[in-house]
Amino acid sequence: MRVLVAPQEFKGSLTAEEAADAIAAGIVDAQPGWAIDRLPMSDGGPGFIDAMRRAVRGDTHGDVVHDALGRRVLGRYVTLRGRATAVVEAAQANGLAHVGPEERDALRADTFGVGELILLAMEHRPATLLVGVGGSATTDGGAGMARALGARLLDAAGDDLEPGGGALTRLDRIEWKRPGAITGVDVVVATDVTNPLTGANGAAFVFGPQKGATPEQCATLDAALAHFAAVARRDRGVDVEPLPGAGAAGGLAAGLVAFLGARVESGFDVVSAATNLPARLAAADQVVTGEGSFDGQSRQGKVTGRVLELAAEMGKPCMVFAGRAPGGGARTLDEVEDDPGRRMNEAARALRELARRWAAGQV
Repeated sequence: MRVLVAPQEFKGSLTAEEAADAIAAGIVDAQPGWAIDRLPMSDGGPGFIDAMRRAVRGDTHGDVVHDALGRRVLGRYVTLRGRATAVVEAAQANGLAHVGPEERDALRADTFGVGELILLAMEHRPATLLVGVGGSATTDGGAGMARALGARLLDAAGDDLEPGGGALTRLDRIEWKRPGAITGVDVVVATDVTNPLTGANGAAFVFGPQKGATPEQCATLDAALAHFAAVARRDRGVDVEPLPGAGAAGGLAAGLVAFLGARVESGFDVVSAATNLPARLAAADQVVTGEGSFDGQSRQGKVTGRVLELAAEMGKPCMVFAGRAPGGGARTLDEVEDDPGRRMNEAARALRELARRWAAGQV
């Protein structure tokens, strides 16, 4: 029996690599003779650089950048050997993982640190820059990223706006010249969502609440992003508002398109191609995937849903493990651990036991 183990992160408890390790260990506990192909996955969010580095020979670099609230953090990025490609994971700077639940500030959080990561990556003179944009704590349309790259976002008095999406309601004009280091670089945004920048299905209303935004703040941010898009359309000559995926990472995708001419692609497709996922699926007898919450969004471009789709197309049985599954369709950690606190804090142990029981035919 050959099993492909291809989970994404269990948000808040396990990285994709930790989840893959736990599942693989549980299977081997029950079936030591089975062959395991470990393939931690990402769709552009946390774990993106690690998935790419494992798939293609690369080097990891790190430096101090700023998080969504302007604090210093260590941010990593990757350069792929022989491919003239640099890979940036925006969440290394503006990720929710750096901001505690009580610290979330949806109006003030910004993407300046993402711009710093991009500048660091550009020092290696890549021909292609891949930017994974999931898992963010920000809703600023990429304004902070643009500031880090030298843009000035000015109010009617000619003063620079303060950081954060909320300030964009007062944006009067954008002054910017593309840095020479980024001229000619092919920029690709890797994301797992197709949401537009604004509106009921846009960045603020759909994703703002998980970043700490109240309903009133969501309305403020949506209006701010709409105004930002209008000014960018006038001053940058790019209309990002109707673009599918522009709302990813609080509109960071829109900012990358407006300022760097980026194109938006499925993060899953980017990682799938790099890891040769179709061939590894074809070689497997059984597929296992998983994530923290298996729900309606899982089948809308996220890793778990896409792995399920590909496995079904190839006629491969596929098992899903999850922390929770409100609509069913997955084996969940509460089957082996009924205490919510321990499920989060000891998720690796619970996931390993769940995988062991599955491999032993006990679930």
